[in-house]
Amino acid sequence: MSLVSNAFLLFVLAAVILYYLVPQKIKWVILLIFSYLYYLSGNAKYVLFILFSTLVTYGFALGIEKLRAKEASVKVQKRLLVVGILMNLGMLGLVKYTGFFVENINLLFHLDMKGLEILFPLGISFFTFQSTGYLMDVYWKRIEAERNIFKYALFVSFFPQLLQGPIGRYERLAAQLYQPHTFQLHNISFGLQRIIWGYAKKMIIADWAGVFADAIWGDLDRFNGIALFGLVFYGIQLYADFSGAMDVVIGIGNLFGIQLDENFQRPYFATSMADFWKRWHITLGEWMMNYVFYPVSLSKWMMKFAKWSKKKFGRKNGRIVPIALADLIVFFLVGIWHGASWKYVMYGLLNGGIIAFSELMGGTYRKWRTALHIKGDEAWYHVFAIVRTFILVNLRWFFDRSDTLGQGFYMIRQAFTHFAPAQILEISAGSGGTAFVPWAILIIAVGCIVMVTVGAFQEKGYHIRESLARLPLPVTVCIYILLLVMIGMFGSTAAPRGFIYAQF
Repeated sequence: MSLVSNAFLLFVLAAVILYYLVPQKIKWVILLIFSYLYYLSGNAKYVLFILFSTLVTYGFALGIEKLRAKEASVKVQKRLLVVGILMNLGMLGLVKYTGFFVENINLLFHLDMKGLEILFPLGISFFTFQSTGYLMDVYWKRIEAERNIFKYALFVSFFPQLLQGPIGRYERLAAQLYQPHTFQLHNISFGLQRIIWGYAKKMIIADWAGVFADAIWGDLDRFNGIALFGLVFYGIQLYADFSGAMDVVIGIGNLFGIQLDENFQRPYFATSMADFWKRWHITLGEWMMNYVFYPVSLSKWMMKFAKWSKKKFGRKNGRIVPIALADLIVFFLVGIWHGASWKYVMYGLLNGGIIAFSELMGGTYRKWRTALHIKGDEAWYHVFAIVRTFILVNLRWFFDRSDTLGQGFYMIRQAFTHFAPAQILEISAGSGGTAFVPWAILIIAVGCIVMVTVGAFQEKGYHIRESLARLPLPVTVCIYILLLVMIGMFGSTAAPRGFIYAQF
């Protein structure tokens, strides 16, 4: 059930109405029922995957606590943790990466082995990470294991965030899911406001930009003179699509009085790649930081490597090299989390490589700024840092959008060797055809100006949502209606598109 379908909107409406009608004690049960109904609507047989992940992490978390109560050694508890993680993430690996490994083994050894033909279960990358994080938090004594299997099942499956995040932390989300929430007009208003704004970004900006990006990437020989435009359009599409998705998801949570974690905070205003990843898919970055970066950095083998680095590169640089290595490991995993393909490996290593290089060059950069009398807080330097980061971020999209690694390199070559902007007029823009191209580009441009302006005000600390909420109710309703009318008038007339991150 796509988040942009009428069926989904009716589904959410029914869930909200029932949630506020039933007695307080069973409100969380309504959320659980609707969460599983939502998952079943995609493909009933794949509910086994989310059940497996839920039961494994639930059982192993209780097992770890029982061992702890019996004063079992940390080593024994750790073994149980590792088995639980391997079972949970092993399911993800089996489904998501077996075909990739088989394909590459066939190419390497000229074989013809058959891979597993399993349709990719909905949201598996999200709920396996969320449940794995819960299991590790129980092991580290950050939280106590949940005794009620049904309540824990709700934490893993809460339907607004199931397909594209945010990846929830038990300590922040669970209590909100289980406690009853009374009907408050403020929550409904905030929720609707964000949902409509999210759909506006998705259907007006992202979907129109997607028309051009898909056309260019879909016929590279014909549109080889506007490969750079394809990159720009895809950068706009992905930004508006992902931010719009998070607005819709978090807005739906607001309808139930639940505040999901922010997952997207104006990443195109970032001043470095590290800053970008603190703003883009925030919960994935936090997950990698908490459950990969820190464990790797504090592991015995990394400690030995750190000692070797200090001897080899000196005390100062020796501290940085292990951090750079940990960054590369983290972003390699970020890359393959997005998909089983060499293009995603390249995408992850590019991110990690840039951040690792920045870590290694940090001292040199500071010397350059000192020599050039740049303090780093100048307005022009801030703009320069944003533009520099924006260019680096968008260049990576060549690999993210391309079907293969080779296609990504081909698009880079075309972008910097061929330029024939008139080719853009040959693209069919929805039902209006090629004649509508200028108007479609105008819609994208105006939409981007509005989106960037709103973002700039938020970046300065203006609380726009709160300001809108303080307006008289009739004015607020008129604003919502105006946004809905604009979606109807200016939304893409091409075939409906699902949210991009739902495929991961």
